[in-house]
Amino acid sequence: MEKTYIPQGYAPCLNLYDTQKAIAILKRLFEDTLGGALHLRRVSAPLFVEASTGLNDDLNGVERAVSFDIPAAGHDAQVVHSLAKWKRMALYRYQFSVGEGLYTDMNAIRRDEQPDNLHSVYVDQWDWEKVIAPRDRTVEYLQTTVRTIVDCLCKTQSTLRSMFPQLTALPLIHSEVSFVTTQELEDKWPDLTPKEREDAWVKDHPTTFLMGIGGALKSGKPHDGRAPDYDDWSLNGDILLWNPVLERAFEISSMGIRVSPESLDKQLTIAGCDDRRNLPFHKMLLEGKLPLTIGGGIGQSRLCMLLLGKAHIGEVQASVWDSETLSACENAGVILL
Repeated sequence: MEKTYIPQGYAPCLNLYDTQKAIAILKRLFEDTLGGALHLRRVSAPLFVEASTGLNDDLNGVERAVSFDIPAAGHDAQVVHSLAKWKRMALYRYQFSVGEGLYTDMNAIRRDEQPDNLHSVYVDQWDWEKVIAPRDRTVEYLQTTVRTIVDCLCKTQSTLRSMFPQLTALPLIHSEVSFVTTQELEDKWPDLTPKEREDAWVKDHPTTFLMGIGGALKSGKPHDGRAPDYDDWSLNGDILLWNPVLERAFEISSMGIRVSPESLDKQLTIAGCDDRRNLPFHKMLLEGKLPLTIGGGIGQSRLCMLLLGKAHIGEVQASVWDSETLSACENAGVILL
């Protein structure tokens, strides 16, 4: 896909005013539905964390965090990339019990992101995390949770369509989930890139959970990067939906059962990140002090794009764009917020 791609003949289902109204309703609907289905309580979340704690998400390990000093506190801080590790610490500090969890509005800056139709340097998502028992660290539990989230997506879409009849022109999200591993896709299409494999599979399986992201495949390369210190690479994945406007696979959520002390120990070594073992978060986890959890992030702007039939993420969020993107959208009559 080109950096900025506007489908020929594209016209938004909703005007600018109704788009803003629908975004507000959609967000309230989905977070209430998700919270009820997964037994999550809403909590407040930080925009930045102390750099020395190791709580910031390192993503693929190469992205630079936005950093600044706080003279009054005597610390350096980093704007979060995501709250993957912060949430687990919060569950520990707030003394949540097994079966209980939290969700929060996460706003982040990813300065090294390459903006296109789906990506922006500004990231907004529902970050959620839930305490689980040792017996729940299974593929079956992960898949059950995925089905619950997809059901929440479907219910939100159904309610939104009843309020905005213009959206009935868009296809419904498929409620049946196809589960496939990254290794199965590599075996099937060894000559395709990971993203091409996703497009090829999801075109025929419109709601897919792609499992096993982060570890090396038989080719010696991972399907995609994952930091070694939050997801267990054998118990994680992405929820991918077919986007009918852009005609491609569309990641709506990255999630997984989180690392245990044993899998963290193993993944830190594989990733060459043994220096993190002495950071406060990692030390507590390796010592077994933090609860076992499952969690993930669900893109707010991504979901708005999909359910409102938008072609560019800038139609549902305000950000900063390069001149090429601004020109391409202006020429196509696409209004960026």
